[in-house]
Amino acid sequence: MRYVVLGCAVLGTVFLFLLATASANTSLFAGNYTLLVVLNLTLVAVLMALVAYQLWRLRKNLKAGVFGSRLAVRLVLLFALVAVLPGALLYGVSIQFLGKSIESWFDVRVDRALEGGLNLGRNALEYLLKETSNKATQLALTIEENERGGLASSLNRASEQAGIYEAALFSSTGGVLAVGGISGSMATPEPPPPQALQRARVQKTFAAIEEAPDQVLLRVVVPVNSSDPNAPLRVLQVVEPVPRQLQEDAKKVQAGYRDYQEISYSRVALKRLYAMTLTLTLLLALFSALGLAVVLSEQFSQPLGLLAEGTRAVAQGDFSRRHPVQSRDELGVLTESFNTMTAQLAEAKQKGEESHRAVETTRAYLESILANLSAGVLAFDNAFRLRTANPSAAVILQQPLADLIDVPLADWGRRMPALGTFASLVAEGFRTGRDGQWQRQAQLAVSNHTRALLMRGSGLPGEPAPGCVVVFDDVTELADAQRDAAWAEVARRLAHEIKNPLTPIQLSAERLAVKLSGKLDAPDEETLLRGTQTIVAQVAAMKHMVDDFAIYARQPRPGRMQPVDINALLLDVLGLYENLRPHVSLKLVDDNPIIQGEPTRLRQVFHNLLQNAVDAQADSPTPAYDIAVEIRGSELALSIGDRGSGFPKDMIRRAFEPYVTTKAKGTGLGLAIVKKIVEEHHGRVTVENRPQNGALVTLYFPFEGITN
Repeated sequence: MRYVVLGCAVLGTVFLFLLATASANTSLFAGNYTLLVVLNLTLVAVLMALVAYQLWRLRKNLKAGVFGSRLAVRLVLLFALVAVLPGALLYGVSIQFLGKSIESWFDVRVDRALEGGLNLGRNALEYLLKETSNKATQLALTIEENERGGLASSLNRASEQAGIYEAALFSSTGGVLAVGGISGSMATPEPPPPQALQRARVQKTFAAIEEAPDQVLLRVVVPVNSSDPNAPLRVLQVVEPVPRQLQEDAKKVQAGYRDYQEISYSRVALKRLYAMTLTLTLLLALFSALGLAVVLSEQFSQPLGLLAEGTRAVAQGDFSRRHPVQSRDELGVLTESFNTMTAQLAEAKQKGEESHRAVETTRAYLESILANLSAGVLAFDNAFRLRTANPSAAVILQQPLADLIDVPLADWGRRMPALGTFASLVAEGFRTGRDGQWQRQAQLAVSNHTRALLMRGSGLPGEPAPGCVVVFDDVTELADAQRDAAWAEVARRLAHEIKNPLTPIQLSAERLAVKLSGKLDAPDEETLLRGTQTIVAQVAAMKHMVDDFAIYARQPRPGRMQPVDINALLLDVLGLYENLRPHVSLKLVDDNPIIQGEPTRLRQVFHNLLQNAVDAQADSPTPAYDIAVEIRGSELALSIGDRGSGFPKDMIRRAFEPYVTTKAKGTGLGLAIVKKIVEEHHGRVTVENRPQNGALVTLYFPFEGITN
């Protein structure tokens, strides 16, 4: 746009120069003035369109709130005032001055002087022409009188005596008869014009002023009569040149008078002409100035707009903006300072990002470590507000610890009652620990299960104190394994120590009964028999208990594992409980589900669970047994439920511990043996009370597949 406006301004200057030149040159004006006016008007229209477009774009930017548009508008107004006011004032003065100047050209005295000069020249020429006519008439008379003495000599002598420049005698047909005069020219004289010959035939004189290319001539043609009436008509032509000085003065006067008359006749048109030229000049100058004003204002405000855009980008965090320094003035210094500032900010941002990446890398590394730790980790600030908790902590405690971020430890029990005991243990540990370090093992109820947690706490180094960290782990399985190993060792020793004397005791009692049989009176013999029977029965019960001890203490035998059809094995075991079949609800998997197991020990598991279900409903007139085999994902689930009284709430958490039982004569090893055998098969076992009544025990084994 800038170059378009500049180009239009240059074209306008050229067209105005041509228009002014055409106005001063009549011939050029007559041929090209209209074309130049059309070109100038076209250029004015183009400039008007360009200025209108620039002003529309400026108004659009102003409405859009583009930075620098208000300054551009002010600059355009200032430039417009600077261009329009002097231009309009000069235009008005020029129009007034031009009108008065043109009117001053047409003075009455000038008009009279020009007419007098023109008449003077005309009278001078007519006087010379009259003198020449007189000379021609006198010369014709002389020729008539002396024609007998020879025409050529008479003409030559008479013309020289009269001082005639050129004299020639022609026949009526235009033929040359004689030539004379002081010019001494040997060239054939120019014949008289036809109208001159016609006038001579009627005895009239022809006199005319003729303009030749290089001079003005006076031509006079008179008839020459003869004394013989029958003689042919002869014509005398006298040619006299007008003096050079008189010719030039007459031409000047005539040209000035002609120009004056032309100007006088076109006075109004001349005013319109110059008014049109001045108006076009004003319009071209005005719109060129307005266009240049808009361009200059935009060029002046553009660096400010770029700086404003760069400032907004910096405010949004983009420090990559750089603007070229286009000048060495204050704007250039400001632009260079902005570039320096953004470069420094970009460098600082890069260093900050590098530091942030390093911190993020370290944090991600620590989070990766914490996320992959099986132990729970809790980090607190110096006010015991939770700052960080790894996923394992939430898994172990079975609570959404993310909801406790920034929550003080003292408020945990109120926010999540299940964590009240844990929070109290942590607070007590830091309160009683030495140097901010402590360690303890505690039993906590987590999701209706008792968990053994090994907890350690330590304060973090630094000044001021940055806080503390608590690390805890679920050692329930380890504790259970240690307890199971201990109970297995106890069971093994008890089985060994008790089993050895049982047989001699039983044999001794039976022998005593045989030896004394028939040797005692009836009451004593009955007492003896009752005592020996009691001893034998108790020995059998103790043998059964010893067998349970042996089973519980028996080590797993991986080599005995083989594919086992659970449906077939379960039906085989149920065959031993024919009296229960009317009360059993059995749901098996279609086809034959296979697991890897030891059939003998699995029979022991099924037998223990069925016996527990029978004992739980011993006093019920309508016992019910719900047995189901299901495939749940990659596991095979076998559940056995009853309609008894279920597990006591205080015992369900310890159901698998040895010697924990609700039976009057039970050993408390049934579920412990079940759990031990199932875990040897890489499975798991769960116990729960049914919603209505009764207990439900579910066994989960790795599922191998289906066989037909």
